[in-house]
Amino acid sequence: MTATATQGPVSVEQASAGAGGPPVRVTEPFTAVVFGATGDLTARKLVPALFRLSRGGYFVAPFAVVGVGRRDKDDARFRAELGDAVRTLAAVEGGADWDRFAGSVFYHRADFTAADGYAALARRLGEIESGRGKLGNRLYYMATDPDHVPAVVERLAGAGLFAPGTSTPWTRAVVEKPFGRDLASALALDRHLLRFLREDQLFRIDHYLGKETVQNLLAFRFGNGIFEPLFNRRYVDHVQITMAEGDGMTGRRGAWYDRAGALRDVAQNHLLQLLALVAMEPPASLGADDIRAEKVKVLRNLVPVREADVTRRVVRGQYGPGVVGGEPARGYRDEDGVAADSATETFVALRAEVDNWRWAGVPFLLRAGKRLPRRVTEVAVEFKRPPTGLFTAPVRGGGLCDRGCDCGPTCECCNAGGQPNALAFRLQPDEGISLSFAAKRPGMRLALGPVRMAFGYAGSFDGPVPEAYERLLLDALRGDPTLFLRSDEVAAAWAFVDPVLTAWRDGPPPLFPNYAAGTWGPAEAGHLAGGCRAVWREA
Repeated sequence: MTATATQGPVSVEQASAGAGGPPVRVTEPFTAVVFGATGDLTARKLVPALFRLSRGGYFVAPFAVVGVGRRDKDDARFRAELGDAVRTLAAVEGGADWDRFAGSVFYHRADFTAADGYAALARRLGEIESGRGKLGNRLYYMATDPDHVPAVVERLAGAGLFAPGTSTPWTRAVVEKPFGRDLASALALDRHLLRFLREDQLFRIDHYLGKETVQNLLAFRFGNGIFEPLFNRRYVDHVQITMAEGDGMTGRRGAWYDRAGALRDVAQNHLLQLLALVAMEPPASLGADDIRAEKVKVLRNLVPVREADVTRRVVRGQYGPGVVGGEPARGYRDEDGVAADSATETFVALRAEVDNWRWAGVPFLLRAGKRLPRRVTEVAVEFKRPPTGLFTAPVRGGGLCDRGCDCGPTCECCNAGGQPNALAFRLQPDEGISLSFAAKRPGMRLALGPVRMAFGYAGSFDGPVPEAYERLLLDALRGDPTLFLRSDEVAAAWAFVDPVLTAWRDGPPPLFPNYAAGTWGPAEAGHLAGGCRAVWREA
């Protein structure tokens, strides 16, 4: 059973603008300066996103993309390497579009850890912009190791590369997650960056907020009168938020990941942001401040995890050797760049609760992990089951259940209570929304079976679904901070996970590895569902 859109074909431009709304475009000239230009993020995400935006007509005025890196190369080599990467990602059907875009791409070799390189960068930007109708509008993207960000921002300011005004020309800086390593470092980083930038110039990016289905959480909840009344403690049994990855440590990621771990890498940001969007109250408007204010309220109302409760509310794991997708996979400690005795978690599951009138007592079960059976990210709202087992009770000596059994009241599945109703938001792959409910099976008996109504972006609208970085880069260039993190959001999220980090640091070393690659994580994660009817979904 599939749900389809009732309107006619919708272009990407119409979808991004909304019915009858103005086109969403960057109307001013700009230069996007990417620090860490030779890294994986630039080649796989940032430049392909800028290329698609350009090809889609979202840039009206002249623009330039300037990569800053330490490797020795020139404009031609940089363009060729990026062109190969973009074509590999199937972003180009023909070469002409890329060739036009590549004419606006430049490379500047510099050691961005050294202060004397910024005067040369200023001169190069001036040369690039001088003949291209630029007004000095600049977006600086920090695609670097997080440790370099404070110095880069300080040296940009010292070289006069931040415009002081509040209008034209504008200067903005995009900082990747994780924003800090704990609450204290996040607050210190915030204080440092805000010495040189105003809050409205600082864009703390969490790319999950750019995904269509994440944005659709707001549209689904507050644009429909059917489901919003059900999003509360009276009807919801629990909420599961899963971010499963089949991959291990690709490329040079192992060395970085071994200093971060799953809690810092995705739980503190991606998972808590998804929780906030599911649990937030209706905002006063769709303005950035109103939406972000409601998310902050949720994060501040999370029941604190006391250090003494960590073992009861949080489970961590690290994968050992196993099989993923039918292929043998090595353990985490055997990955490139990872310490042989690493105690870094590659899996984390935690139980959170929101202590407010709407959600008090409803468990939010969050998990994220590497080397799980498949790549999937979803938010699943499971509703409470009917108050009586009308369809699972024995009738005149026989048994009725959703599996069609006829074995009476001793049947295990007859007494299981049937299938729960679940509303699932799939973020990746195959973005969409599905609703599971019970219906009568065909036949002479009154037996139930689970059915599923599904909506998928690919089958319901014409045109490709924009990548998350497309939306977020477009918003940063337009100066719209709605889908970026405010400083109090970051602080509230770190305040929630800080006791977990402290307990892990001060407690005994974990017994790793404790799950095999290709499985759904340590068995202990199932204990987090105590008191509700949850079973971890294997979506």
